[in-house]
Amino acid sequence: ARRRDRRRARVTRHAFSRSRPRHAATDWPSASRARAHGVAKRATMAALCCAGHAPGARAVRARWMTSATSRAQRSSACVRSSAIAREAENVDAAADLAAASIARAGADVASRLKALMVLGRTRRASGDGVCPQERRNAMTRVMGCASASWIYVELDERGRTRASCASESDATAGYGALLCDVITGRAPGDVLGLDDSFVDAMQIGIGSKMEKSRANGFKNMLETAKKQLRALEAGASANSDPFPSLIVLADEVRARGSFAASQASYLEPDEGKVRALVDVLQAKKIGIVAHFYMDPEVQGVLMAAKASYPHIAISDSLVMADLAVKMVEQGCETIGVLGVDFMSENVRAIIDEAGHADAKVYRMAAEEIGCSLAEAAQSVSYDSYLDDAGNTANSVHVIYINTGLDTKAAANAKIPTITCTSSNVVSTVLQAAAQIPDVNVFYGPDTYMGGNLAELLRRMTTWDDEDIKALHPAHDRDTIKALLPRLRYFNDGTCMVHDMFGKDVCDTVRSYYGDAYQTAHFEVPGEMFKLAMEAKDRGLGVVGSTQNILDYTCARVDEAIERALPEGERLRFVLGTETGMVTSIVRAVQSRLRDAKAKGVANLEAEIVFPVSSDAITQTGEADVPVVPGPSSGEGCSLDGGCASCPYMKMNSYDALMKMCDKVGSPAGEAMLAAQEPRKYESADGAGPSIAAQGCVPILHMRHFQKNKTFSDALVADITSRRR
Repeated sequence: ARRRDRRRARVTRHAFSRSRPRHAATDWPSASRARAHGVAKRATMAALCCAGHAPGARAVRARWMTSATSRAQRSSACVRSSAIAREAENVDAAADLAAASIARAGADVASRLKALMVLGRTRRASGDGVCPQERRNAMTRVMGCASASWIYVELDERGRTRASCASESDATAGYGALLCDVITGRAPGDVLGLDDSFVDAMQIGIGSKMEKSRANGFKNMLETAKKQLRALEAGASANSDPFPSLIVLADEVRARGSFAASQASYLEPDEGKVRALVDVLQAKKIGIVAHFYMDPEVQGVLMAAKASYPHIAISDSLVMADLAVKMVEQGCETIGVLGVDFMSENVRAIIDEAGHADAKVYRMAAEEIGCSLAEAAQSVSYDSYLDDAGNTANSVHVIYINTGLDTKAAANAKIPTITCTSSNVVSTVLQAAAQIPDVNVFYGPDTYMGGNLAELLRRMTTWDDEDIKALHPAHDRDTIKALLPRLRYFNDGTCMVHDMFGKDVCDTVRSYYGDAYQTAHFEVPGEMFKLAMEAKDRGLGVVGSTQNILDYTCARVDEAIERALPEGERLRFVLGTETGMVTSIVRAVQSRLRDAKAKGVANLEAEIVFPVSSDAITQTGEADVPVVPGPSSGEGCSLDGGCASCPYMKMNSYDALMKMCDKVGSPAGEAMLAAQEPRKYESADGAGPSIAAQGCVPILHMRHFQKNKTFSDALVADITSRRR
């Protein structure tokens, strides 16, 4: 017994002496003494555990050994698994092994991220698989990562993939090392078939928004690698780009390709044209409201003129009428509408509703400025669709604002109807389902928007409830699943412009621009919409209205300015909507870049990509503007391409605007302008409310919803009682 006690005492003294810092003085500060005492206590307990004599020694020893070694062991296991991933039978098995090594690294996200950080530091220290400095450029930069990250992919002498990566973040560097091990030595086709589900299997993108954002960044690294592989497989350089683009800098705009050059040519408008427009607008008190889809020349002149004359606005169709009302209330006597006919009709109707019937409203042409989508809502098939909807109890018709007042009036006569725009269609449908139990929602006439809306709801059934509630607080996965079978949309109405974004264009975007920011209007075909939604799920995309696209682009630029990477960066945006948007985007982006440069943030660029094909433009033979949007024969753009340039909108030219202004104010001129007034609608029976007034009812329902975030009592009562 005495020998046992002496042995125990020696072990204790030895453990305590090993725990004290060798350089420590006898007069340690109290905090240091406390730390040393804690270390000594743990060491003593460890020694006693090893000797096997402390109470519960075996259990305590197991816990102590785990806490002392588990992190190092798991991190080492992660490093070993990364190396083993290279030897896996195929790329999917390698990805599974890599994901499992991270998932096993700890019970919580923090532990798993620490394992990635250890791997990242280890690889950075060894230099194994680290992307060389000269390969870190705009083409290898991973978009959507908060920290600067790069992945470079090439083919070795056997035609196999070889990858290297680098990142300022240890965790991202660790993931990049795993990814490089997974894809290095694999056939390009196998790598291209690898999806990003193995990132989810790592279980690092759960919980907070920051964790999800980090996982999105990891997925974007895989997409950046795939983009380079696709280009290499096609026999092209990873730097080659099939689509034209504009590169926006603080002090200039560079054009790639003749189509982009034709768009850029109007960004710096003729000063004489600007001055002439400002003079006539001021003299005759004319206000101008224009849609984003105007011709770039007109937009360039209007935006320059706005600096000298405030009553000019370029917006989406949602706010054009509201802006016109404000202009009238601020003293404008005439409003010129640069848009298609339903836009001028809406402006006229809302101005009248505001009590300004004496204000004049003019279009830019005496001929019809049509819209293929609005015309679809006046077809026999749409009437039949509404008849079926009207015979369904507890139903609401959500009609796109891109329709005439007579169409809205006719629809509301058959079924309770509320207008929507591409920016509020989702919230409108969700509000209907939240406010009216078991409501049936009929949407029209845009088939693409209806299909995209259904696709969005299907995707929402896989979201976390937290993400769904961020979109609408009254919904969760169960309510979205219940809504899906009660949503029906018209299947025979399309916009001829957005119809251009077909499969071929989308395949090219996916192959060469898969790692770029994707923007898509709600009206584009399903292929383009799904591509943008996939990017949105990774934090690299937006779907919505023209205003949504503009706001998203500006927000990403603002984030880059805040990052202020010393080496600079280039943001790339694929413009999945009408090319007329580019003027507003370039102006807004360049303004931000100039302000940033003045504050010392330089070398920042934004590239706007036009997804067009060579079949979608026409050679003019002129030196100044060598190409114009649209095929050489017929209206619109080639179905093979997607130039997305509306021929109806192009009727709103600078010359047409100036001719309209010149006629304002003289009796003879205004007599000629009578043909350019928005269509007037009388009452059907000559006694009741006019068709225009009836067509305003769905618009007023929308305005109530926009203001109050709920449907009006009158609309709810109509929905629940119209058909029983």
